[in-house]
Order: sequence, then C-alpha cells, then structure tokens
Amino acid sequence: MSYSGVSTYQKGVSCPFCKAYYQAASGVVHHLERGCCPNAPLDRDTLYQEVRRRDPNGFVCNKLLEWHGTVSYHATSVAFNSRYGQYECYFCGDLFRQLSSLNQHLASPRHQQELYHCPNRKCLKEFTTLAGMVNHLESESCRFLRFGAVQNGIRGFFSSDRLIAF
Repeated sequence: MSYSGVSTYQKGVSCPFCKAYYQAASGVVHHLERGCCPNAPLDRDTLYQEVRRRDPNGFVCNKLLEWHGTVSYHATSVAFNSRYGQYECYFCGDLFRQLSSLNQHLASPRHQQELYHCPNRKCLKEFTTLAGMVNHLESESCRFLRFGAVQNGIRGFFSSDRLIAF
C-alpha cells in the first residue's frame, strides 16, 4: 500500500509547540519555517541552525563554506517591464501584475541559498527549505523513504535531541 496520498495516512502531525494539526510533516515544518507558530521563536534560519547542529555528517544539510542567513530583496518601480506591462523578477524573469506580488515572491525562499539535499545519494535534488525536502521525501518520488516513515522521523526530530541519520 502506497502512502503517497495524504488522505490514506490518518495520523497526521501536530506542531510540538502550539499543537496545531497538519495532515503531513511538511505542513508542520512549513509552519515553523515561516515563523507562524505563536509559541516558538523559529523561522527558516533558526530551524536550519538546529538541523545543521544535529546533522554533522551532512545527511540532509549541504556542507556550506559560508552561510549568512536569509537574504532580503525588495523591488521598486524600476522592476516594471513596459514591454509586458508587468513587474519582472530580476533573478528568474517571472512576471507579476503588482509590485506587492513581486515583493512577496522576493520574500519567499525561492531565490535563497539551497541549504538541504535529499538524503538519497542517488537523488541530486537540493532545496532552499526543510519543508521542501520533507515534501520531496513524502512524495516518495526518489523511493528513499515511505510517507509514514517521514512522518515518524519528523515527530522523532522534534521530540528528541538526536543526531540525524538514515
């Protein structure tokens, strides 16, 4: 039986700090990385520091020479592309009808440093967020872990101070 469909897996995962319930582990991690938990002073950077501390062998964290945290970008009216009548992202060329939408895009992790990689050595995917990596594992696309194992692994990560290993 495949666990790739979230609806077939009943247990779900709760935030260890505020007890908000999510259908999948990636939801909890996304909640924490975005700084949305009212009971945990976490965001993408602080969560990365904790994962990196518990992953000295680089099972999921990229071994970086330097890391300075999340970089902030802010677009101005100069980003308006008159040819298309929209605001254009300097990094990827995506177009946005409103400047606020472009700035929302720039505030997302889309153009941040890739901090994580799939623990499957045959899979070369890298991710800017832990939630992205967890979602990749939940999808079972590289067949490294089953959906249920990912859920249990995230529960174990938040309930202990163990090192990360597979």
